[in-house]
Amino acid sequence: MQDLVDGVKKFQRDAFPERSALFRRLAAGQNPQALFIACSDSRVVPELITQCEPGELFVIRNAGNIVPPYGPEPGGVSATIEYAVVALGVSDVVICGHSDCGAMTAIATDADLSAMPAVRRWLGYADAAKAINRAHGHTCVHNGVNAMVHDNVIAQLVNIRTHPCVALALSQGRLSLHGWVYDIGSGKVGAYDGDARRFVSLADHPHACASGSADARDGSP
Repeated sequence: MQDLVDGVKKFQRDAFPERSALFRRLAAGQNPQALFIACSDSRVVPELITQCEPGELFVIRNAGNIVPPYGPEPGGVSATIEYAVVALGVSDVVICGHSDCGAMTAIATDADLSAMPAVRRWLGYADAAKAINRAHGHTCVHNGVNAMVHDNVIAQLVNIRTHPCVALALSQGRLSLHGWVYDIGSGKVGAYDGDARRFVSLADHPHACASGSADARDGSP
């Protein structure tokens, strides 16, 4: 805990003064350009990966970068998505998975989660990805987990479309969806191309978009 306290002191002493003008602006409100949905994994830091300053990203982090489908009793993820799209008017939503994800490893390997019932229920929102992953018939655990990470990003992109605010914004052409997978060891990011239906290098294809060209026309998946 002392490390955290020392970090606060260092922030107040060094980092805050260097960005004092930025923080004065942020004290009056926020105008983030994107909603970034990432895993809670301590190795995944959205602002570091994207090199964004405070105020540029509206962030949701949870186990497995999961987006539950919209339902009659929306939870915190649903409420945050709605606020980002309706109140803040973000133009982009990024759902970002990552390598060596513990949540996806648990699903791909049928880990015993009986001691963590809440985790087990939460990961049920990745059942569609699990079914697709199983159908691939992977020959090794590593390939199965890696594919599960990618399949889950695609599944969550499907789930987020069930949210009325997202569906409306997509149909009106004022929102784009992005599916990324961050590789911790190399720093590389793969992006899902909705038209090609495959992941490509974000560095080589910076305009890759998961929502695809059809969404701007008619809101179709």
